[in-house]
Amino acid sequence: MDNETLNLDLRKFLKQVGVTSQREIELAVGRALAEGRLDGVKSLSARVVLTVDGIDLTHEVTGELSLEQSPE
Repeated sequence: MDNETLNLDLRKFLKQVGVTSQREIELAVGRALAEGRLDGVKSLSARVVLTVDGIDLTHEVTGELSLEQSPE
């Protein structure tokens, strides 16, 4: 196994995941706002499930996406 090759491909994959996920979330939030489905909603729960075939990896990340800036 070539660790450098794996590392480069992993970084490319994660960059693609991050960029496309952000775009899809922003578009979906925009549609929901336009349709009035987010009235009064201050945050959204988010979950990402990563699976890698061949090594039986399943990894879940959860978080909250704030729609409003919290008062300071």
